[in-house]
Amino acid sequence: MGIDSPAYITVVVLHIICVVVGFGGVILNGVYAARAQKLAPAEGLAVMEVNSFVSIKVAEIFIYLVPIFGFAAVGLSDKVYRVSTLWVWLSLVIYVVSLGISHGLLIPRVKKMLALQRDLVATPPAGPADERIATVAGTGKQIGMFSTILNLAFVVIIVLMVWKPV
Repeated sequence: MGIDSPAYITVVVLHIICVVVGFGGVILNGVYAARAQKLAPAEGLAVMEVNSFVSIKVAEIFIYLVPIFGFAAVGLSDKVYRVSTLWVWLSLVIYVVSLGISHGLLIPRVKKMLALQRDLVATPPAGPADERIATVAGTGKQIGMFSTILNLAFVVIIVLMVWKPV
């Protein structure tokens, strides 16, 4: 078909839409988390619950569709692009590693944070020495670290996709 065909262009557009909706839906999670920590426990919990729903139940679907449309674009390119091309396979490796970080390290901590916040709303802290407060702060820092790593991985993939080194 080739890179000028309507099918190829349509698949690339769908690929980009999935990137925008999927990664756009999660790229600012750290901002939401930082803002939630400055709010009263019930309000902070509400922000985190909505953000987690959008990230895990909505954006994640589009994130999984990104490589599907990416492979379809490679297949429709008439060998202009190949999976063996540096920027294609390196982007895929970074994507898979990022999924591992997200599912193995980030999401469990987000779920822990939500549980801690629910507990703090149900049973308010007795005072500033309540260990749950320190646990929330520590978990928040871990979430921030893993989110930063994932955001940097996303930027690297975008650079590879735009620059297209051979």
